[in-house]
Amino acid sequence: MLYQLYDLQHAAWYPLRLMAEATQTAFQNPFLPASYTRVGRTIAAGAELVERTTRRFAKPEFGLPTTKVDGVEVAVREVPVLHKPFCDLIHFERATDKVHPPVLLVAPMSGHHATLLRGTVQALLPEHDVYVTDWLDARKIPLARGKFDLDDYISYLIEFMGHLGPHTHVIAVCQPTVPVLAAISLMAQNNDPNQPASMILMGGPIDTGAAPTVVTKLAEDRPLSWFERNVIQTVPAYHPGGLRQVYPGFIQLTGFMSMNLDRHVGEHMKMFQHLVKGDGDSAEQHRKFYDEYLSVMDLPAEFYLQTVSTVFQRRALATGTMKWQGEKVDPSAIRHTAMLTVEGELDDISAPGQTRAAHQIVSSLPAEKRGDHFQKGVGHYGIFNGRRWREQIVPRVRDFILTHDTSGRFQAPAESAAPSVAAE
Repeated sequence: MLYQLYDLQHAAWYPLRLMAEATQTAFQNPFLPASYTRVGRTIAAGAELVERTTRRFAKPEFGLPTTKVDGVEVAVREVPVLHKPFCDLIHFERATDKVHPPVLLVAPMSGHHATLLRGTVQALLPEHDVYVTDWLDARKIPLARGKFDLDDYISYLIEFMGHLGPHTHVIAVCQPTVPVLAAISLMAQNNDPNQPASMILMGGPIDTGAAPTVVTKLAEDRPLSWFERNVIQTVPAYHPGGLRQVYPGFIQLTGFMSMNLDRHVGEHMKMFQHLVKGDGDSAEQHRKFYDEYLSVMDLPAEFYLQTVSTVFQRRALATGTMKWQGEKVDPSAIRHTAMLTVEGELDDISAPGQTRAAHQIVSSLPAEKRGDHFQKGVGHYGIFNGRRWREQIVPRVRDFILTHDTSGRFQAPAESAAPSVAAE
């Protein structure tokens, strides 16, 4: 019933939202003298906040029509190269003859759309040939297309890496660090010729026991049956994915926002003040961030429950008990694929230590194929977005990729970075 109540709430708010839109439009009309007054701007700002807080945000676009390659602006277009029932593999095809290392950017399947990585893609495009996993909203996937669990997720990754070939570099952001490491472990165990050249694991829960957080404690303190009873919902029949069992995105969003509720309320108050002052640039930055942040997707129930059990409750990958379709996952089999771990000092979702734990379980990898980057002064999102991502983390990732290129087409940096770095 919770899903139906959520939809009913949005339907009930529709008249209020229309009224707020009309009020905002009226008091932003340049032909209305009141729009130039503080009172007019205050009314318009209040109306916009009402409209935004009652809106159901649609999936945003990546919106990256161009990039610069060697200082020259070139066009970029999104080309789907593989279609799966629960994911599209998207190629950001650049209109250039320049050849750069292929990168598979694995987006998290944790409630937000892949477009949350817009800044990640934007920073990688000038010097990399980027592919992104675009996970689909379970609410829109007909029940006839079957189930999707963590094993299926790993199967998708193995297929994607096989499609892109052995010279690919894989970047996993947060949630997918575990399935990416598992997939590459399985490829190594089976001597798959398409094992990627390197993997970059960023802010993910490889071993949640290494550094407890609010997220890990929630999973540890409750049995799996609690999650099944309290957060799994049935999609109403009037949606394309009607009758599918899901973990709704609106529940995940509520959890995310409750972790930093004061901050989110404060940011909306700042937006109101910016609008009243006429500071359009600051207000637009707020809109862009929250248009993305408030746009969420549903996860298949079987995927969510298996992830809670495998990753957070049993710590199966870290303890050596993880299995994929009955086959044991053995990270110590990895000897070919180089590995860089990236963590943020202020990360309160995947705390420092959780990702670095990968170095303990990938025990057979030579020291020269390992790297670790600890970024000071950033939280979870600062690992893959923002100034420090662009200025300090991207150069490290780029150099690591070039150093461990297996195609022979790219020159390694003159001086490789030290195996472990703490950046200010």
